[in-house]
Amino acid sequence: MNSVVKGTGYILVHTPDMVIHNGTTQTTERVVNPESEYLKELPSHLRSFQDVLAYWPNQTYIGNVTPAQLAEQGTSWVDMKCSVTDRHGKYGEIMPQAEFLLLMQICDCFDVVKLEKAFVAEHKAAIAEHPLFDEEMVGRLNEGVEISEIEHLVNEEHAEGLYHNNKLVGCVKRAHDIDVNLSAHVMHENLVSKASSVLALLHAVKNAGIDKSEVEYVIDCCEEACGDMNQRGGGNFAKAAAEIAGLPNATGSDTRGFCAGPAHAIVEAASLVKAGTYKTVIVTAGGCTAKLGMNGKDHVKKGLPILEDMLGGFAVVISQNDGVNPEIDLSILGRHTVGTGSAPQAVIGSLVADPLARAGLKITDIDKYSPEMQNPDITKPAGAGDVPLANYKMIAALAVKNGDLDKKAMPEFLTKHGLVGWAPTQGHIPSGVPFIGPARDEMLAGELNTAMIIGKGSLFLGRMTNLFDGVSFVIRKNSGEVEEGGVSTEKVKKLIAESFRQFAATLAVDDE
Repeated sequence: MNSVVKGTGYILVHTPDMVIHNGTTQTTERVVNPESEYLKELPSHLRSFQDVLAYWPNQTYIGNVTPAQLAEQGTSWVDMKCSVTDRHGKYGEIMPQAEFLLLMQICDCFDVVKLEKAFVAEHKAAIAEHPLFDEEMVGRLNEGVEISEIEHLVNEEHAEGLYHNNKLVGCVKRAHDIDVNLSAHVMHENLVSKASSVLALLHAVKNAGIDKSEVEYVIDCCEEACGDMNQRGGGNFAKAAAEIAGLPNATGSDTRGFCAGPAHAIVEAASLVKAGTYKTVIVTAGGCTAKLGMNGKDHVKKGLPILEDMLGGFAVVISQNDGVNPEIDLSILGRHTVGTGSAPQAVIGSLVADPLARAGLKITDIDKYSPEMQNPDITKPAGAGDVPLANYKMIAALAVKNGDLDKKAMPEFLTKHGLVGWAPTQGHIPSGVPFIGPARDEMLAGELNTAMIIGKGSLFLGRMTNLFDGVSFVIRKNSGEVEEGGVSTEKVKKLIAESFRQFAATLAVDDE
């Protein structure tokens, strides 16, 4: 039987100081053109925490606003204020930078994160009061060190500074004197990913209504790599995050596929559960510091705030079929193979049309498609256009070519089967998975029957191949059957009805 989506977690972290000090657009500019006007103007374009709470796409990501409600506001929200400004949402939360720095120290197992004593004292209460952080997690937080020690590590020992409100409040030390894979920069990058993954994991477990001990396997699918000079990308982010999140019975491993990684990982997790290898698997990923402010130059040039000031994270709980939650239909899988090629039509054909045709379905038979759900507020000023809309136009064009759709119906198809983008440009984060949470809700409410999640990846970025990549799968409303001999409510009703019918027939025979 198919496995099901038991619950999801979606988190954002507001990190304005990391935009300045860790985003690759900014760090590269500081090397190439340290006196650039962009770097001088950048601080005045950073948003406050209240600004990010009032941003429509952010509230959509954590579940306080539905994709449909977001679409009602148009396709640009940068000058709007959302009526909902809650930090916590149905799927997760938007964490402020100060608390996240303390969470990074909690996630540090090798004493490389140093925070100033006064800074820890100021924000420790917020960590202790967090509803998902237990005593063991909070107990991992130390009291901090003097600022003089931090300044020495940054100025003399190549440590990566941690800043809040443009003030040095901590650092991440290098974990080895000469190993570049354990440099302060890499350790900072990896600890950020690990900490945001831990936060997503905790929300997913809570939202799924399961005990932490039920989780047997974790798959991490972020875009970072951890290891040392002898095994550069050996891993394991999954098990490292599971340890801090307090999942005692979990093991795990990492799956990588650039932006397509999450889709690959969910197919793997669903397969493991369907095969009976594990009963409950969580797919998770933390955020990426390198992509903070990635399109910042274009945003500043156009007088916009820096919209790429958010780390993203997600987690999806996949478990045995319970007859209720949406199923991951492994009979409909799209694959961008070695022979597919990189032409847009060929890519969409391999990921959308081909798997549906093999299942005897038309493109119009899927209720909603979720490809790269990039926020157009971010991508359009940078010249990349509306990425989700471009994908939907290609899908619609292919539907017309295949005879599934009349050309005149293309505009209606975009609205009926498409979504507006709301995810931060964190690479792997927008790649199909942001809709899994809303799709689950809509299916449980009887408002949606099917959704196709489409992950696409640029393998050529690693300079190992020129190939593109992609994988897709379908989530559908539960058929009503359950695992291990259990029966659904519908089956119970049918059994009762059949019993009454047989009883009535027996009475009729007796009367004769």
